[in-house]
Amino acid sequence: MTKTRPLAWHYRINRQRVSTGLLMIAGLLIAGCSGTPVNMLDARGPAAASIAELWWVMFILGAAVFLLVVGIVLAIVLKRRSQADTDTGLQRPDGRDTRWIMIGGIVMPLIVLAVVFGFTMRSMAGLSSDEGELTIEVIGRRWWWEVNYRDLGITTANQIHIPVGVPVDIVLQSGDVIHSFWVPQLHGKMDAIPGRVNRLQIQADEAGEYRGECGEFCGIQHTHMGFVVVAQSAEAFDSWVASEQQPAAQPDDLLAVRGQEVFASAGCVYCHTIRGVDFSSIDASAVDLGPDLTHFASRLTLGAGILPNNRGNLSGWIANPQHIKPGVLMPASALSGDDLQALLAYLETLH
Repeated sequence: MTKTRPLAWHYRINRQRVSTGLLMIAGLLIAGCSGTPVNMLDARGPAAASIAELWWVMFILGAAVFLLVVGIVLAIVLKRRSQADTDTGLQRPDGRDTRWIMIGGIVMPLIVLAVVFGFTMRSMAGLSSDEGELTIEVIGRRWWWEVNYRDLGITTANQIHIPVGVPVDIVLQSGDVIHSFWVPQLHGKMDAIPGRVNRLQIQADEAGEYRGECGEFCGIQHTHMGFVVVAQSAEAFDSWVASEQQPAAQPDDLLAVRGQEVFASAGCVYCHTIRGVDFSSIDASAVDLGPDLTHFASRLTLGAGILPNNRGNLSGWIANPQHIKPGVLMPASALSGDDLQALLAYLETLH
C-alpha cells in the first residue's frame, strides 16, 4: 500500500519554492540596479523637473484612486456585516447601484485620464527646446562612452563637462548594440541605436557631478557602463576646454619616458590614442577600440565609472581588467613589475 504524504508537507514545499523564486527575482533586480543610487526626483535641470512633476502628479492621482477604492470596499463590507438581513433572495439593483457604476467606471477614469493627459502634454512641451549653445557627440560602446566635442577638437571618455545654466545638445549614436543615455537628475532616457542619430538636450542649473548610466540592457557589463556629467561655471569650463585642447604632455622623468616606450611596445597603442605623441613607426590602423587617453590622468574614474582613478586601481586594471570587468574588450597584460610601474608613471603624466 502506497503511503500518501500529508497536505501540510506539500504546502511547506510549495512555500519554499515560492520563497526561493522571490529571492532569486529580488537578487536579479538588485544586481540590475547596482551602483551608486541616484534620486531621479531630485531634479537639477528643467527637463528633469518636468519629468519629476509628471511623476508626482501620476503618483498622487494613483494613490488617491487606490485609497478611494479601498475606502469604498471597506464601507461596503462593514455595511453588509452590520445589516441583519434575513432575506436570502435576490435583490434587484436600484438606481444608486447604477449611479455608482457610472461614476466609478466612466466619470472618474475620464477625469483622471484628462488630468494626466494635460500634465503629460505640459511636460512634453517643456522637453522640446531650441538649438543648444553647445553640441556634444556621445557614442555608446561596449561598455563605455566616447565623448566628442567636434567644434572644440576634444575627445574624451565617460566624462562629460558642461557649463552651468547652458542648454547642451547631446547627439547620440551607437558603435555596436542599442544603449540608452540616462542622467536621471538632468533628463530622461534616450536610446543610442546603431545606424541612427538621436538627440536630447540637457541643462544643469547647479554646479556638481551628476551620475549617468546606460538604461538599456546591452550585455554582460550593462550595469558597469556609467559616466559622469560635470557641470561647471563658465570660467571653469573654459579652463577645462583650454586644457583638453592641448596635446599630451611629454614626460620629463626617466621612468615616465620608459613608460611611454612600454605603452608603444606592449601594444596599448593599437587600441588607444594619445594626441601629440608620434607613434608613426607602428601601424595602429585599428586605433578606435578603446578610449582616447590624451588627458587620462584628469578623469575621475576607470572602466566607465567602475573604480576611482588612482594608482592602485589603475595597476589592477592594466594587469587584469577581465577580473574587474569580465567581458571587456581589453585583455590582460603580461608586463613585468618594472614595466608596469613605468607605464603607470607615464599614464599619471597625462593631465
